[in-house]
Formats: sequence, structure tokens, C-alpha cells
Amino acid sequence: MTTLERVSTGSERSNGRSDTVIRDRPPLIRAGHAVRRSGLKYSFLGLALLVSVFPFYWMFVVASNSNAVMSQFPPRVIPGPNFLTNAQLAVEGVPFVSALVNSFVVAAAITVSVLFFSTMAGFAFAKMRFRGRGGLFTFVLGTMLVPQQLGLIPLFILMGYFGWVGQLRAVIVPSLVTAFGVFWMRQVVAGSVPDELLEAARMDGCSIFGMVRHVVWPSVAPGAAVLGLYTFLFAWNDFLWPLVVLGNNPSNHTIQIALRTLSDTYYVNYSMVMAGTLLSVVPLMVTFVLFSRQMVAGAMEGAVKG
Repeated sequence: MTTLERVSTGSERSNGRSDTVIRDRPPLIRAGHAVRRSGLKYSFLGLALLVSVFPFYWMFVVASNSNAVMSQFPPRVIPGPNFLTNAQLAVEGVPFVSALVNSFVVAAAITVSVLFFSTMAGFAFAKMRFRGRGGLFTFVLGTMLVPQQLGLIPLFILMGYFGWVGQLRAVIVPSLVTAFGVFWMRQVVAGSVPDELLEAARMDGCSIFGMVRHVVWPSVAPGAAVLGLYTFLFAWNDFLWPLVVLGNNPSNHTIQIALRTLSDTYYVNYSMVMAGTLLSVVPLMVTFVLFSRQMVAGAMEGAVKG
């Protein structure tokens, strides 16, 4: 037997023993490793759940106790019996129901408009060829770098020129389309709509709007659901611009502005304010639960294609 054959035989024997050791590892050891990995995973998920839920729990604790109790040190960490009383004070202290309706009207109108215009613009930037497309898209992205505060005074002057100050349209119109929405839908359309489908629709005589309706929209619906949910949440929680443009008309206040009026200059009933805040969060939670499946599907679709 040559030296090469002896080395080869020794290597084969060594590999055979290694494979045997791996195959003959006791099941209890393999199960122990699996349990440890599962334990670490579920411990991390449990910690993330606790961190996510604790703010809502603390909101309920503050809202269900009196202001005097929550001013003590150390603070109380268990719910109290005063939630209904504080919630009633919050609802009666401001036009709560009308503020909720105003917020829903504003958020729904902005969401529908952003989805429509962003889908059309995203389709144009992703699939249509026209002069200046790259420069125009760069300009749209550049507007995302401009802080909102820089446009408050010019926008307020413009709303005053139109006679819209104090009206809900002054909140809705400036947000009919967003640069982020155009960017998002451009990426979604580029990754979800094959050129072959558009060419087939064009050969069948579809117009631009027909292609968007029958080809583009069904393909980008999961991604559009993510944008719609984000837009609705942002419009619902917007505070600065509605405060500036609606401040002199309490009947058109959104829920965020109405909650702000619950606080006096020198005294704040935190329990009452927190009760009102907790009630205002309920529509957002319902919206998230209703569209969570579409949001996860859209996020996963983007992750897989990315």
C-alpha cells in the first residue's frame, strides 16, 4: 500500500468516525440545544411584547387613578377605579365626538388621496419613459429633506388668501400627495408589475387609467395597504399644522387639538387627559387590527423581492 493510499484510507476512517459521532449524538443533547434556542427566541419575543404593551398599560393606570394618587411617590402601578369618571370628564370637557369625526374625515380623505396620486405618480416614474423623469424624481425625493416647520408660515398665508383658515380643507389639501408616498409606490410598482403584463394590456387597448386599474392596482395592493395604514396613522396623529390652521375654530378641531385644550395653563389633570388620549387611540388600534394582515403581507413582499 502506497503512502497516498494509507493517507486516503486514514482520512476515510476519520470521516467515518466523525459521521458516526454526529449521527450517534444522544437525542437528549439535540433536544437540549433546541430547547435553549427556543427559550432564547421566546424570551426575546416576550421582552419585545412587554416593551410594546407597557405604554398602553401605563396609560390605563394613569387614566384609572385620580390626579392626587398619581402625584404620589412612588407612583401607583396598578389600575384604579376612576377610569369611567375620568373618561366622562374628558368627553364632556371638549367636543370629543365631533373631534373624533373631524379626525376621521381628515385622515380618510388624506389616505384615499395619497393612495390614488402616489400610485399614479409611482406608475409613471417606474414604467413610463419621458424626458426629465430622473431629474423630476430626484426633485420629489429632495422635498423630503425640507423640514415641515419651514413651510408653516407661507402655507398659512396661502390658506388665508384662499379663505380656508379654520376649515378642514386647510388640513386636507396640503397633504393630498406626499413625496414619501410617491417614492414608496414607485418602488412597489417597479418590483411588482412585470413589463409583459403592461404590454399585453396595451395590446388589448387599455388606456393608462385602465392599466392602472386592472393591472397595476391588483399587483401593488399589499404595498399600498402599508402606505395607506402609515398615512392614516400620520394624519390622525398630526398636531402642529392643524393647531396652526384650526386654532380659532373649535368646532373643526381634530382630536389631537381637542385633547390639548383639556390642559389649563397652570394645572393639568393628567388622569383626565390620559383617559381622553386612551379613548382617542381606540380607532387607531381598530384600524391596525383590521389591516394588520395586509400590512404584514406588503412588508414581507418587499423583503422577499428586496
